[in-house]
Amino acid sequence: MTLPTILIADDDRSIRTVLTQALGRAGYQVRASSNAATLWRWVEEGEGDLVITDVVMPDENGLDLIPRIKRVRPDLRIIVMSAQSTLMTAVKAAQRGAFEYLPKPFDLTELLAVVGRALSQPSEPTASASEPKDSEERLPLIGRSVAMQEIYRTIARLTTADLTVMINGESGTGKELVARALHDYGKRRSGPFVPINMAAIPRELIESELFGHERGAFTGATNRSQGRFEQANGGTLFLDEIGDMPPEAQTRLLRVLQEGEFTSVGGRQPIKANVRIIAATHRDLRAAIRQGQFREDLFYRLNVVPIRLPPLRERAEDVPLLARHFLDRARDDGLPSKMLDSGAIDRLKQHSWPGNVRELENVMRRLAALCPDETITAETIGAELTETLAPMSAPASAAAPQGGPSGPEPLTFAVERHIKAFLAAHNDGAGVTDLYDQIIAEVERPLIRMTLSATRGNQIKAAAMLGLNRNTLRKKIRDLEIPVVRGLM
Repeated sequence: MTLPTILIADDDRSIRTVLTQALGRAGYQVRASSNAATLWRWVEEGEGDLVITDVVMPDENGLDLIPRIKRVRPDLRIIVMSAQSTLMTAVKAAQRGAFEYLPKPFDLTELLAVVGRALSQPSEPTASASEPKDSEERLPLIGRSVAMQEIYRTIARLTTADLTVMINGESGTGKELVARALHDYGKRRSGPFVPINMAAIPRELIESELFGHERGAFTGATNRSQGRFEQANGGTLFLDEIGDMPPEAQTRLLRVLQEGEFTSVGGRQPIKANVRIIAATHRDLRAAIRQGQFREDLFYRLNVVPIRLPPLRERAEDVPLLARHFLDRARDDGLPSKMLDSGAIDRLKQHSWPGNVRELENVMRRLAALCPDETITAETIGAELTETLAPMSAPASAAAPQGGPSGPEPLTFAVERHIKAFLAAHNDGAGVTDLYDQIIAEVERPLIRMTLSATRGNQIKAAAMLGLNRNTLRKKIRDLEIPVVRGLM
């Protein structure tokens, strides 16, 4: 029996060595090169059962090599790896026909699993999708953390599909940016992107807003009006804050998703619903289902592909990149150019950012406009954050931790501060009915995620540390959509 041959191209000698050894131990033959020209020669000569290529090589961009390989050997699977871990790298890899994209540093166990899938699945020639124009303009999403890499890969996979997506994340995490990226780089990008915020529309007007109305359908309906479904025809309808949709509108929406058509308010003629649905919410919809506030059948219709956007505090390593990005945007908008010193960056990373990316953007724009110095320091950041949090902070005598200002903040104070910020952002909790479930999930998710990180993904050890049954831990990992990563390089 002939062993499968893996062709590797990467100008980093250490990467080539690690991959050659790992793949060899897994039972594969390996040929490795430091450049694209040698890889191309092997492919032309009919060698190899699978290609693993880096993007940046001394003689050619690995992404540009993919279409050439696909033309001469359309059945050959290609895995792309790159330290240029941006959304566009993942999107281009998918749209040019790559089987999978892996950001560096990558997980060896995951790579071997991807190799196994690529070699075992039936070979079907993949038609490369046309790429969106102006793809090198400002990236819609910023960040190189592990959490953001997984989101980039998910978006890239969905650019060649037309599936319904549910985006879950706290306010300010960028749910609409993800929805727009799914549209702008997807199959329907030539059609309209139509957003609608369920929480911002009076209950009695939601059906008219979604499905339109006929003249005379109700008092004040003097003309026929198109609803958002008609406006989004051929494109994407983004249903933001879907968790705030009233029950009667949920029933109507479910019927549209089931039947693929709808009628306007007061109308009789069915209208075909030719739209892609992307929904988003900050709420725990599973808790809402248990409380009878959201239809379970509608949830499963919408939750075909779930995407969880992590809060900024869970990806603190992205804060410096985001902060500089927002300062650059402020400069482009005519505000003075500013820089951050190392102390300022450290201070930004220490902040919990209850308002997430939106709060960080506001702080950066405010400093760009008001800070008199060209270089922003840790003292400037500290003063700005203290002033911003002052209105919602407890008195100093009540809030000061026992360990002094330099000691770690007790968990109780952190939770109290988070709840105060949440209530302040939601008009003292008006309309919120699942605060308990939300707060418990907020504590559980980082607790389990960081315990798994400490055990390098070993669920048996993590369950023992947490004092949980292993099956209970597995269920919580699944329900909270926590990624499990083993043995990072």
